[in-house]
Amino acid sequence: MSESEIWEALKRLNALADTGLIYTNSDYDRERYEEIKSITTALMQNAVTAGWPAIEKLFATPIDYPTAKVDVRAFVLSDNRQQVLLAREKADGRWSLPGGWADVGYSATENAVKECQEETGIAVEAIRLLAVFDKRKHPHPPEAFYVYKLIIYCKALTSEIKKGFDVLDAGYFPVKDLPPLSEDRILRSQIDSLYALVMSGEERVLLD
Repeated sequence: MSESEIWEALKRLNALADTGLIYTNSDYDRERYEEIKSITTALMQNAVTAGWPAIEKLFATPIDYPTAKVDVRAFVLSDNRQQVLLAREKADGRWSLPGGWADVGYSATENAVKECQEETGIAVEAIRLLAVFDKRKHPHPPEAFYVYKLIIYCKALTSEIKKGFDVLDAGYFPVKDLPPLSEDRILRSQIDSLYALVMSGEERVLLD
């Protein structure tokens, strides 16, 4: 591996450790994630020419200009284009488009494809960007972060649904008869707009 490839791999490993530290409820797992983060920092010292102060600054508490968080979701229709693929969230027991926070090291389309397969078992191909929603401009519940929501239109390549470990269930639902939605993640009005755009055949992107 080249130095740049090692650098990218270590950044990805560090991001995974950070994600684990945020979401784990296990002291055992927390200790392991902290150890991974410590090892990653040590490896960074040998992977780049910069000295310890630069590495320490990289992993310190963020003091840079705050930016929006990015939520990436896949919009997948059934073969007859009458149903939309949804995943049931553990957080509130309600349904959303497959997806979540964008992972470091993956493009927006790669995130949509990965999350869809992990949550629903459906392999998909990313077709195009449908929307960039500013969460503040839609009637979502209050949010601690400023969030941009990227919705990627995806074509299903497989048909067997296998719900992932991090969701309660997954399935296709009629667009006109949706189950209770996780409104922190997606709104009925947004699904209606996305569906209308896809069915119209227009090659435009919904903004804000």
